[in-house]
Amino acid sequence: MTRQPETHRSRVGISSCLLGNSVRYDGGHKRDACCTDVLSDHFEWVSVCPEVEIGMGTPREAVRLVGGPAQPRMIGSETGHDWTDEMIQYARMRVQELVRLDLDGYVLKSKSPSCGMQRVAIDWGEGAPPGAGAGLFARELMAACPDLPVVEETFLRDPKRRESFVAQVASRRLRRTQSGA
Repeated sequence: MTRQPETHRSRVGISSCLLGNSVRYDGGHKRDACCTDVLSDHFEWVSVCPEVEIGMGTPREAVRLVGGPAQPRMIGSETGHDWTDEMIQYARMRVQELVRLDLDGYVLKSKSPSCGMQRVAIDWGEGAPPGAGAGLFARELMAACPDLPVVEETFLRDPKRRESFVAQVASRRLRRTQSGA
């Protein structure tokens, strides 16, 4: 797959719920005004919801991460269903599709067991205080694309951080277009 014809906007991946799509476990969304009202003029969004895309449906039971921070498991909060292998397999495949789209950046949903970049709660087991880490999809994305500018939506609320992310995205796009990729 090759990149679509150039537009004036940078192509940026985003957690679908941030665009106002009702894909969350409770059937709701987490529309982020900074993304939809400020950055949409500059970015061509590539919307992704890993949980829906692996067939979890909406609404659905919530999931949580359990186990060690290096390899947490994604477990259904009510049924105990283990979604880890399906999520990792999907994430690896989807990330390769996103690589072929030549993304210029990515905005992830904070605290999400699939999309959180950091500070995602991980239950380490009986008696252990909760830890934190990255969501399973975010982990695969960042490992496969270490040079891709990636942020959580909460960072974009700070004008200096937002400006830094936009500059990183623009710089990546400029380097890519100058190299003829």
